[in-house]
Amino acid sequence: MTEYEFQTLTFPRETSRSDVRRALAEQAEYGHWELYRVRLYLGGMRRTWLRRKIIRVRRTL
Repeated sequence: MTEYEFQTLTFPRETSRSDVRRALAEQAEYGHWELYRVRLYLGGMRRTWLRRKIIRVRRTL
């Protein structure tokens, strides 16, 4: 089974869509994160969940 680690980013209402897109693209490019979920709340706050695979290295003898 594949294991993932998650990161949550929260953007206030005043943050433009282009700034959010730029921040998510930066995380994806440099941190190897992929977009998992986006939630837009009633007050305008946007919360995003990012995930990436956990790669476990097994020891060989």
